[in-house]
Amino acid sequence: MLQLLSGLPAHVAGVRATGSVDKAEYERVLLPELERVSKEFGEINFIMVLETSVGNFAASTWLEDIKQTIKHFAKWNKVAIVTDEKAMEKITSFASPLIPGEFKGYPISDIELAKTWVAAPKTAAG
Repeated sequence: MLQLLSGLPAHVAGVRATGSVDKAEYERVLLPELERVSKEFGEINFIMVLETSVGNFAASTWLEDIKQTIKHFAKWNKVAIVTDEKAMEKITSFASPLIPGEFKGYPISDIELAKTWVAAPKTAAG
C-alpha cells in the first residue's frame, strides 16, 4: 500500500510503502504527487519510506518507475530513500550516478533527518 506522507513542505513529494504495491496504486497515489511538485516547483524533491520489501512491488511498478524517472529526468533535485532493506541501498547506489540530482539513503530510524535533508535547499557542496 502507498500512502502520501503528511507534514511535508509543499515542495516535497513523499510516500510510505507498506505491504504489497501494484501499478494501479502507484498510478493513483504517487504519480499525481510527482506531477504536482514538478509542475508547481519545476523540480522534484522526493522521499520514499519503504516499510516493505522491494519484492512486494509488482514488476509493473518498477517499469512505471523507470518511465517516470526518464519523463522527469532533468527535474530530480533531491531524493531520500528511507529503508532498512540493504537491497534498496544497492539499487540507489547504482542508479544515483545515472540520474541528475542528489540521492541519499537513510535507515528507518533516521526518517526525520531524511525529511529535513530532502526539504532543505541544495548547497553548492551538495
